[in-house]
Amino acid sequence: MRRPRGWTLASLALAAALLLGTAAAQGIPSQGIPPAERHSGFDQMAPETRAMQADDTANPGMLWVQDGAELFARAPSPERPACAGCHTESAMRGVAGRYPAWDEGAGQPVDLEGRINLCRARHQAATPLPREGRDLLALSAYLGHLSRGRPLAPPDDPRLAPARAEGRALFETPMGQLGFSCAACHDAQWGRRLGASTIPQGHPTGYPLYRLEWQDLGSLERRLRNCLTGMRAEPLTPGSAEAVALTLYLMQRAAPLAVETPAVRP
Repeated sequence: MRRPRGWTLASLALAAALLLGTAAAQGIPSQGIPPAERHSGFDQMAPETRAMQADDTANPGMLWVQDGAELFARAPSPERPACAGCHTESAMRGVAGRYPAWDEGAGQPVDLEGRINLCRARHQAATPLPREGRDLLALSAYLGHLSRGRPLAPPDDPRLAPARAEGRALFETPMGQLGFSCAACHDAQWGRRLGASTIPQGHPTGYPLYRLEWQDLGSLERRLRNCLTGMRAEPLTPGSAEAVALTLYLMQRAAPLAVETPAVRP
């Protein structure tokens, strides 16, 4: 949530408490939003921000997409293949909307960034790229861009059911010193205003995305970390099972909205 000028964290917390009332402390069961009523955060943005996202020549996130395309085509070493040596662009269209997914070798769900790093280790003998590092963001943005316009469609794989349930529990459970849950805002109060900001439904349609507040491209994990910090809760460890589980639930909750990567947000 972007902090309006002149607002302190304490005043934002008070405003949130007044808006959410006792529901936040009690927890909000996440009934989900019916597919026909699901809206991207794009719909709530100012016209000039929507225009920035829609125009690839004005969208700052396209700089990362270009870097990602170069990394995808470049071999990490002379003895190892480039990503493009195994995967064609046409075959990768839609892939970003199908993660997190189950990984046989790891025996657990992995998100898109985790899959990129597993491929690097298994097939390229390369070291994992750091989370929130430019190269991993660039590759994720490039793959997301290839999937732009395709629906979010996390796999209907029974092995993912425990992680999806864990993600839903994380979404519904009050956290931190303020006792808020994700659902208290994004299910129960979406469309209302908190300070100068409209509360979105919270669908991860455009990550990694360029946030004007950050003046940078960032992952969904970065946004979750911002939210949890604002709730005065302990942030999730990047790439952890809990972070992947919450991502999986959010993707399921947003389906079948279209991938927008790289989105632009205030």
